[in-house]
Amino acid sequence: MKHALELTLQPSPEVLERVLRVMRHRGFSVTNMQMKTNEDASIVLAVEVETERAIELLSNQLDKLYDVAECRLMPAPFALNSAVATQALAANA
Repeated sequence: MKHALELTLQPSPEVLERVLRVMRHRGFSVTNMQMKTNEDASIVLAVEVETERAIELLSNQLDKLYDVAECRLMPAPFALNSAVATQALAANA
């Protein structure tokens, strides 16, 4: 099953690696992602994952990371290359 998340991250060199490591350790496969830096230097990461596990297992773990400011579940289906994803990323600009 595919799920989509939108993360707002604090800027740091290792933040993307940390987020992807949690996804891998929890058994989620990244199928698509888009990243954007806001004017306030925060990072918005829209990511689509695939798994048979409950998405809450991942979102709860991501919320615990100190450099994740916000983790939101996006409505499914959510194609990251769609206008919806572009609008979601632009809204956080």
